Amino acid sequence: MCGLVGEFRFDGTQPVLKNVLSAMTALERRGPDSGGHWLEGPLAFGHRRLSVIDLSDQANQPMVDEKLGLALVFNGAIYNYRELRAQLIDLGYEFFSHGDTEVILKAYAHWGLGCVERLTGMFAFALWDRKQQSVFLARDRFGIKPMYYALDDKRIRFASNVQALLKMGDIDTSIDTQALHNQFTLHGVVPAPRTIFKGVRKLPPAHTMMISSNGKTWIQKYWRLKATRPVEKKSEQEWREAIHGALMAAVKKRIEVADVPVGVLLSGGLDSSLLVALLMEAGVKDLRTFSIGFEDIGQEQGSEFEFSDQVVARYNTRHEKIYIPNSQVLTRLPEAVDAMSEPMFGQDAVAFYLLSEQVSKQVKVVQSGQGADEVFGGYFWYPRMDKAQGSELDRFASNYFDRDHEEYARMITSEYMSGDYTSELVQSWFDEKDADEFMDKVFRADVCNLIVDDPVKRVDNMTMAWGLEARVPFLDHELVELAAQMPKEYKLGSEGKHILKEISRPLLPAGVIDRPKGYFPMPALKYVRGEFLDFMRDILNSQACKERGLYNRDYVDLLLKEPEQHHTRIQGSKLWHMALLEFWLQRQL
Repeated sequence: MCGLVGEFRFDGTQPVLKNVLSAMTALERRGPDSGGHWLEGPLAFGHRRLSVIDLSDQANQPMVDEKLGLALVFNGAIYNYRELRAQLIDLGYEFFSHGDTEVILKAYAHWGLGCVERLTGMFAFALWDRKQQSVFLARDRFGIKPMYYALDDKRIRFASNVQALLKMGDIDTSIDTQALHNQFTLHGVVPAPRTIFKGVRKLPPAHTMMISSNGKTWIQKYWRLKATRPVEKKSEQEWREAIHGALMAAVKKRIEVADVPVGVLLSGGLDSSLLVALLMEAGVKDLRTFSIGFEDIGQEQGSEFEFSDQVVARYNTRHEKIYIPNSQVLTRLPEAVDAMSEPMFGQDAVAFYLLSEQVSKQVKVVQSGQGADEVFGGYFWYPRMDKAQGSELDRFASNYFDRDHEEYARMITSEYMSGDYTSELVQSWFDEKDADEFMDKVFRADVCNLIVDDPVKRVDNMTMAWGLEARVPFLDHELVELAAQMPKEYKLGSEGKHILKEISRPLLPAGVIDRPKGYFPMPALKYVRGEFLDFMRDILNSQACKERGLYNRDYVDLLLKEPEQHHTRIQGSKLWHMALLEFWLQRQL
């Protein structure tokens, strides 16, 4: 897990090294262990390293293979690197390090652009090919690792976060109106390739980009998720055994590929509790687990300790409970916003930030349960979509969109107004082939598009802000491919995640399995009152906000008048959405 940055010039000049070094300062927290840079002709690389696999200096980056004429900066973890390494050695390649980074170099040398199809894991990398005078960018199948870029007729610049690109200067930071529509319709999600800034794009998940010395680019998708039933039908027991086996394999590979201790972020929900059970089933000794809790607001609990405690008692893990008072939430909020590569509406972003701070003092790697709800049907809106009437788009939008287009038009000023881009985008996802039923399309759209820029990005940003690597076994691509073939009743049954609940019966207390679906509790940012309301009011009434002119003032005043009465269809605070975006823009620009 690391942070990378680079610049590739097309105009015959050499990159300015000080710009790359400046960008690296925005990546230090992603890679606190070491840093390095490399410059050759039209190409400059910078890298910050978090040492997890092969802790020696030989694995530092940028990694250069003079014999092959290749150089690499890489962020992530390749879980099958040992198998690939052995295969490449048999093919005659010699290695000077023992980790996964060099495996990518050799894999590219032997298999070319197709090397990414052989990689299992989470990754974003940039590779310089001296002979071809080209740069090759790649991102993993679910976008667990980020890759942002800014492209013009003179150069391409790329980095692990938007802040690093901004440090390099001369980036168009005007608002992308299509992205803005996505932002306020899909609760903070701006699907790739767009970002809120016109001048910044992101490589989509499961894509590669080849850039030639004259600036020509080729973007290619190397993996697609099929959501179709298998030829041979499986019984529920067969599905349960198959999913259990695939999940156990995913958990094992993420615990075995690390030269440092690995812990678990234990929320008390089914997903993280099941990870603990499977890790113990796999024979892990002295497992570290961590939970966080906040103050209650009214009837809303701020912690789920009562559930995580049951799992700890059953498996006797080395557990730590972290309690955060609301006063600290507000004080630390600006830090968490600064760690967001893009503005995030998810209320648990601050929770993950504060949790990661404490966990990083004790371990470098954690497993987390992100992805389980999307892959296995855990959210309350899925059954509603399944039962809804109307077109596929209507069924989805009426249960998921934060605002209909008409309300969006009341919120946004005419300068930033746009067409209903989000509906067009979602419809394009549903029009893709290889999905049997409507709900198959929904799950696929969520896993391949929406999750990337909501919980997955949130966890990456907030953990990496403290040099903590988060691994997400529920997004193992082989597990997801298997689950995508499963009939919807094994997902939507038992009030969601039926198959996971059945797998958990022998492994977890019934109170953890059969409890209502919980969310990372952050009551202070859901029920807006007191100093939190004052904070949001100050942002939205600030001179900077008024001068930016994004929001119609009548709409702002309507929400401020009744701040707790305006929630989205999935129970997000509309006031928080508006305040967060404006606050993020103020912190970045």
